[in-house]
Amino acid sequence: MNYRNRVISAEEAARRDAYISRVRSINSNKALKIFINTFGCQQNEADGESVAGMAALMGYSLTDCPECADLIVVNTCAVREHAEKKALSVVGQYKHCKKNKPSLVIAVCGCMVSQKHRADEIKMKYPYVDFTFGTSELYKFPELLAKRLKGGRRDFLLPNDEPLIAEGIAPARASSYRAWLSVMYGCNNFCSYCIVPYVRGRERSRDPRVIEEEFRTLVNDGYRDITLLGQNVNSYGQKCTFECNFAELLRRLSSVEGDYKLRFMTSHPKDATCELVDVMASSERIAKQFHLPLQSGSNSVLKAMNRGYTVEKYLDTVGYIREKMPDVTLTSDIIVGFPGESEADFEATLDVLRRVRYDMVYSFIYSPRTGTPAAQMADQIPEEVKGERLRRLLDLQTQIAEEKNAELLGTEQRVLCYGTSKNNDGMLEGRTEGNKIVLFKGDSSLEGEYVNVKITETHPFVMYGEKY
Repeated sequence: MNYRNRVISAEEAARRDAYISRVRSINSNKALKIFINTFGCQQNEADGESVAGMAALMGYSLTDCPECADLIVVNTCAVREHAEKKALSVVGQYKHCKKNKPSLVIAVCGCMVSQKHRADEIKMKYPYVDFTFGTSELYKFPELLAKRLKGGRRDFLLPNDEPLIAEGIAPARASSYRAWLSVMYGCNNFCSYCIVPYVRGRERSRDPRVIEEEFRTLVNDGYRDITLLGQNVNSYGQKCTFECNFAELLRRLSSVEGDYKLRFMTSHPKDATCELVDVMASSERIAKQFHLPLQSGSNSVLKAMNRGYTVEKYLDTVGYIREKMPDVTLTSDIIVGFPGESEADFEATLDVLRRVRYDMVYSFIYSPRTGTPAAQMADQIPEEVKGERLRRLLDLQTQIAEEKNAELLGTEQRVLCYGTSKNNDGMLEGRTEGNKIVLFKGDSSLEGEYVNVKITETHPFVMYGEKY
């Protein structure tokens, strides 16, 4: 299926816009507020900003107080069971808000309710929830809201078998200097543990001309840190009518004049090409940070995961990245306790950590996802074994991260200031090109600006510095 078949029709876009106008008319002369609670990944955050953008057009202003809201949207994640349980718990807490304000509309969207069993659970067990909609149905939010405000029935919308791209939704961005920019949606990889292809659908890429226009607008508006998003950005442009792969897209975007850093995630190792690395190495505007999920250091586990690469191939890719970008910051994802993972398999993962020496690792205990092949596999690992292995992995990675950060002691770093630190009173928080946290003293007016900082103290997960 080509690109033209993956975009909503002009008629569907007009229908969405008509419902936006209808809700705005219903809300005329009312000071209404929306509270959005987002769980999960950066793509979920971007989805939440799209919901906020449509809500703004419909007459709602954002609030961080659910009790003050006239509309609550819970934007959910389904990657792990813990995320789903947390979202369900939060939805349950909003029951009292509906009791105190019967006119309140409560919606649940995102990956969790893209699964039929979860949408059915919300319908049956949470009668105060007005409607749900999945990740590929965001553009139908105004229609669902309009019908409910007019007294329509509760609705629980599931994704289409062939989800589409909805252009023309201007997000309400949470930051004035950092931005998410989705370049594609969905995934075709079907890793045996992952629910994403089932809840976000097959891969579909946005037209590069549309992306370039949005990117130029962000740069012209002063955004300093722009992250391109996709479940597997390396697959961008495949099976499309336009000829532009991800490396070429990066080349085009990074040629835009401006003072910014361009990032991307997530990159699948099997599709991380030398061309992509070469483009990164050739541009000062592309951050020298590469997130390359390993998941396991055992070839037998990688095969069971359906990851499509071997440890040897992965290490070759890492070697090429470091050859072309010696100062690159490397991060990864690791799953501990995948079904059938032996002690030898886990030790192989630790061995890769020792060899690669990641700057940071996001590690997770394997969580069975209903509907995925791994959930039905034999040899599920006991929870106590998973927990013990995770502790060992974290101990090793903490040591490596401490040593890696210590190498930066005394160096001068250009950091983007994120404003006042939430956890360290009197300190500002900045991020290096490699996205490492640096705390330093300074005026809060520096938020959103680049600051030169000399590193004076290092720890595994944070560094301290002095502005100069």
